[in-house]
Amino acid sequence: MATVVTNLALLIRDQGTSAAIIQKEELTHHTVNTVFWFNLIVGITIALGIAVGSPLIADYFKHDELITILVILALIFPISSSSISHQALLERESKFKKLAFIEVISSLIAMIVAVIAALYGAGVYSLVLQAILMALLSSIQLWLVSNWRPKGKPSWDELKSLLPFTGHMTAFQLITYFFRNADSMVIGRVLGAASLGIYSMAYKVMLLPVQNITWASSRALFPVMSRQQNALDEMGKLYLKTIGFIAFLTAPLMAGIFALREPFVEIAFGHQWIQVASVLAWLTPVGFMQSISSTTGTVFMAQGKTRQLMWLSLASALVHVVAYYIGAAKGVNSVAEWYFYASVLTGIPLLVCAGQLVRCTPLDLLKSVWKPALVALIMCVSTRYSFIKMNSTLDLLTSFMLATLFGVIVYLLVSYLLFPALIKTYLGKVFSRKN
Repeated sequence: MATVVTNLALLIRDQGTSAAIIQKEELTHHTVNTVFWFNLIVGITIALGIAVGSPLIADYFKHDELITILVILALIFPISSSSISHQALLERESKFKKLAFIEVISSLIAMIVAVIAALYGAGVYSLVLQAILMALLSSIQLWLVSNWRPKGKPSWDELKSLLPFTGHMTAFQLITYFFRNADSMVIGRVLGAASLGIYSMAYKVMLLPVQNITWASSRALFPVMSRQQNALDEMGKLYLKTIGFIAFLTAPLMAGIFALREPFVEIAFGHQWIQVASVLAWLTPVGFMQSISSTTGTVFMAQGKTRQLMWLSLASALVHVVAYYIGAAKGVNSVAEWYFYASVLTGIPLLVCAGQLVRCTPLDLLKSVWKPALVALIMCVSTRYSFIKMNSTLDLLTSFMLATLFGVIVYLLVSYLLFPALIKTYLGKVFSRKN
């Protein structure tokens, strides 16, 4: 219940200012200093807002214990806001090894402390402690690693110059938050909790790997593209390589889940969740489509086109909401089906618009992803066929594991036979030790 509030607050915490620091071509101490104080004020304001509003929120959820939990969790915002500028500067310089170390260490220590607290009877407060500790450890490390320190007063004129970028960026983030949760809201309201449980399980299976691959790639891509924002041809080449690499990873992943969706669900969740498999049949192609189209935001931000990004995301959200309601009239499987139609209908124009900003034609975009998609299709058919054959003589788990191994071998082998240069390039990226 508390995370419903804190997740929304996290979206508006930095108002897009960290992206502005990364994107700005000529960055001065004056700009970073203004962003620092602005973020700190926003963080304190959000904390006070949550603390003051906690009784109303607790009353809405009918849980008085929420008041104390929300007041403690509110401390996260001034703590984490104090290090937003430091993190943005490290990302601007592509120092992702340092950032990864900070995030992993903070998460690991916070998790261990939370588990110990839970074992000693802390209950829900073990999760509160985990969140606070993770924010505190991350902020301390970011201050220690970064050489930048706040100095001087913030400038209102400097802040006003950033507002067009940050304002539209904040609106885009809020629209995206709404869009990511609209399907669950429609299903919960129209079809009920049972259907929502089935859909949510399938959505997590589809979204978790795809979102993390795309998020990591886009996070690394944004500062590089921002540094090359005036070299459009170079930006275009870099973008095509990035979406090609993402397709190389997500196409076989989604194809594999599609091919083995029934045994996967039965083994992972139990036979009572078997309806999740039919929802996955539609959500896996959605996952592949979104893994590519989700990168477009990086292009718009690197070019400073956050206003255009906001309007395109709003149009996309509206199309998806209409699609959810159309699908909900026929059941949860139909919602997933219409989700796929909406993703294609909005994803392709979004990719084309992003491509135009970096001088990439629709044909260029297609060329960068069609090879992994074709090989993944071949892998999907052969993997499903092999599972059906093996499952007639072997048990479910053995058949699933052997079919999975067979699918990996088929994907790599067919990729190497049909596109040897492609497989060498992408495998080189995966196993490279360079930054």
